[in-house]
Amino acid sequence: MAPTRSSVLVSLGVLIAGVTKAASDVVQIEQTPNGFLSSPRGWNSYGIQTNPATNPEFQFDQAGVISQCDVLATTTALKDAGYVYCSLDSGWSVGDRGDDFGRIIYNDTIFDIPGLADHLHSQGLLLGVYVVPGAFHADEGKTILGTNVTIGSVCSGDNGLSRCNLDYSQPAVQQWFNSVVDQFATWGVDLIKLDYVTPGSPVNGATLPQDSSGEVIAYHKAIAQSNRQIRLDISWKLDRSQTYFEIWNANADSMRTDQDINNSGGTTFVAWEVLQRAIENYRQYIATVTQYGTTLTIYPDMDNLYVGNEAAITGVTDAQRQTIMTHWLGAGANLLLGSDLTKLDQFGLNLLTNPRALEVAEFTSRYPMLPRNPGTGENGPQQLQAWIAGPDAAGSAVVIIANYGPNQGQGSWETSKSGIQTVNVSLTDLGIAGTYGVVDVWANANFTVDDLGFSVELDEGQSVLYQLNP
Repeated sequence: MAPTRSSVLVSLGVLIAGVTKAASDVVQIEQTPNGFLSSPRGWNSYGIQTNPATNPEFQFDQAGVISQCDVLATTTALKDAGYVYCSLDSGWSVGDRGDDFGRIIYNDTIFDIPGLADHLHSQGLLLGVYVVPGAFHADEGKTILGTNVTIGSVCSGDNGLSRCNLDYSQPAVQQWFNSVVDQFATWGVDLIKLDYVTPGSPVNGATLPQDSSGEVIAYHKAIAQSNRQIRLDISWKLDRSQTYFEIWNANADSMRTDQDINNSGGTTFVAWEVLQRAIENYRQYIATVTQYGTTLTIYPDMDNLYVGNEAAITGVTDAQRQTIMTHWLGAGANLLLGSDLTKLDQFGLNLLTNPRALEVAEFTSRYPMLPRNPGTGENGPQQLQAWIAGPDAAGSAVVIIANYGPNQGQGSWETSKSGIQTVNVSLTDLGIAGTYGVVDVWANANFTVDDLGFSVELDEGQSVLYQLNP
């Protein structure tokens, strides 16, 4: 008889600063505050903007963005796999002022946002835009649309981004957010990336207020009244304490778990050292938020996904590219590519569109992975690591086993085991029992596993991705 959900679960201990605490047995994500049942898939411009050496011909303007995003529409495998978001990062808008009502406006010397939205929508794609907190200093004398209140009377200080800090307790401030989002809706915007949210965001040269969580609440309310379904993705490396996590969870659709992972200004997109950090930050995130007993209604954003281009452009080996994809899938994370879509290679395209991998993404959109240490079933940082997503009510699960290699400086494990390592993971370690049929997703192979579990030889940066069915 197949094991029931109750029979295969054991309690997960959460190791935070050396203290073990009880947590939920299986993590589940339900519908997000703005009505989504999965994380977004598509492309974001930030990687090429900040790593111009990866594509010197790219210009961040209407034509340049279309040249990238048209690949999503014309590559049938990508479009059929749901890679439909075309998300603009910083630089699309006028950076020092808004319109007559202080609303955010696009820089019409490089973009026609309504025209871009029409172009994307005609091809079945969706548009995302980037914003930061606050209203413009230059607009303090302007009146908020639908009120007789000036922006300067409800906005003060300087956050270092040419903006003042809004007083979220003032009703007119919500009117300002409503007016901004309503205009986005008329343009055809489908996703808003709200950056520099505090607490959590590093200063990074700005003078951010200690708490701009009201910005997230206000954008959520504005989206709700706009009569358009719009995602809200908040950034970056946000505070994970219960007080603030409950705000993010109740108002946003995804939240960043790390800082930027790309090699800003480099000749390649990423480095394995930083990917070790990104995976470790997800481990810390999921281990923390599962303590709270809060129903999860938000997806993790592990930053842009850099797996689409050959190793010489991406900056990591093909095995590491596969490991990156595996962990983004396992986490149920945003799958917004930062790669150069005009230079996708076959290996990268297969990572993104593999039918079995997409089945995993469907599963982990409801059951994101939890760490289970080989040999103990605990969840601290390790070089040789295992993860389990689920099991669901039918007993199905997803398992990931990895060798991250020696800590290159930004991980949290202490071991430095070089070369190929044998990783032994029992079903007890994973918190399940019984006999399972296993699909090796990337190898397209099938086998059976019992309580003895798995014994896998993995080189540095390698991992395996398994689907388990009782």
